[in-house]
Amino acid sequence: MDEQESSSATSPTSECGGGFGTHGLRISKRSPKPPIAPLHLVTSASHQPYPQASTMAVIHSPTLSMTTSEFTTEQDTVQVQDTDFELIKPTFPLSPFGGSFESLPSPVRADTFLRADSPALSTFSGSSHRFPSPGDVSPSDGHGQGHGSSTGKPARDRDPKDKESVEAHRQRELRWVSAMASIPPSQARKSKKVRKMVLDGVPASVRYQVWATLADSKGKRMDGLYQKLVQREKVGAWREIEHDVQNAFTGMPQATDGSLAKLLHAYLTMVPDLQYSRGLAMIAGQLLAQSPEEDAFWTFISLMDTHLRPYFSNSSVQLEVDASLFGRALENNDAQLAKKVFGEMAIEPILVCRPWFTTVFADALPPDYLVRVWDVFLFEGVTFLYRAGLALFSCMRRTLLQSTSPEAVLHVLSCPPPDALPASPDGFVELAFTVKLKDDDVRKQRSKLEAQVKRRTAHARPSPISPATPATISLPKHGF
Repeated sequence: MDEQESSSATSPTSECGGGFGTHGLRISKRSPKPPIAPLHLVTSASHQPYPQASTMAVIHSPTLSMTTSEFTTEQDTVQVQDTDFELIKPTFPLSPFGGSFESLPSPVRADTFLRADSPALSTFSGSSHRFPSPGDVSPSDGHGQGHGSSTGKPARDRDPKDKESVEAHRQRELRWVSAMASIPPSQARKSKKVRKMVLDGVPASVRYQVWATLADSKGKRMDGLYQKLVQREKVGAWREIEHDVQNAFTGMPQATDGSLAKLLHAYLTMVPDLQYSRGLAMIAGQLLAQSPEEDAFWTFISLMDTHLRPYFSNSSVQLEVDASLFGRALENNDAQLAKKVFGEMAIEPILVCRPWFTTVFADALPPDYLVRVWDVFLFEGVTFLYRAGLALFSCMRRTLLQSTSPEAVLHVLSCPPPDALPASPDGFVELAFTVKLKDDDVRKQRSKLEAQVKRRTAHARPSPISPATPATISLPKHGF
């Protein structure tokens, strides 16, 4: 042992380790000596601790970089040929995985759908990624798989149920990757398999690709156009855009790096007949919180063209139609509540629906609930906005019935207290699917009523002497 100590004290050493709750290695190069057994473990109580390293060792991985600088002084030495390997336990965990070496991500192909921190790239990890959004709460796929480890325990010490949950999350990611590679985006919303996967949960690590697929954004994309639009002269609503962005996304990347304002400027340059409102910033900001800037722009284009653009036109026909149908749907689900809100309080349905539908509930729901609503909305379409609204009425029922003023009712509906919502995002989605609503009937009535209002508007030609009167909507007598 004397020879071993003197040799170790004078030869260069290198260290590596990580916050995995397991031992790191200190490698000491020994002077040449006669061959010994290939592997021999020596535990020495008298062995003097090595001085603490003055430089930090770095572990490199294709998807993760971690550093360690402190180690405990209790050491075991493993001898291999002429090299000593000393096992050194870190004094505190540094890894975001909170597990063992098995948690290190494995190399992946550059063209993979998964983000670098996906659980599918490691043996055990519940980590998933997204950029912050207003009121940031770690979002999930609806199954408790949000940021980081929920237990904080090394993988070997975790409850088997935790490992099963992480493995299920990992398999869900891989199924999405496979589906997006095999199903054309234009057919995704027609696929029963995709619908089932959406309801099962969308992992945060693949969410923006899933959203882009459901919106079929590649079908709209034109390379190079976004950069040209960004460089155009600022739109008339530029100051209003900057104001809304700064107020709605204070401290968030969307506001500080100017990407959201640029995206909205590019969109309004491309679609000049659209009327800017704060809802555009809230919708685009949610997409930008999930996606790179240009990807978010094209998903925004597709989302607006497919579902939401009529809400922001100079005519409010579509919003009035949807609000009227929503009022009838609430009456069919809860006549007492509908009478209280729309009858006794004399609140117009459009006052309830406008802030919900023109932001896709961005102001009303916590971030983890919001992304789950968006997952389903991007597949189901506007009818799911009806369902989400009816679910919120159900959650707020007691409070609404006890309200004494229209202002109190509108405040509760626009900013529902989180503790009034179901315990999980999936619970809210399940509640939305339990309300009485025939989606196909709603779609048919939307088209029919929109055509009805447009005809009446076209026939009523305004003049300075006899201005046109607002068109009324004839709602169906039967329920949806």
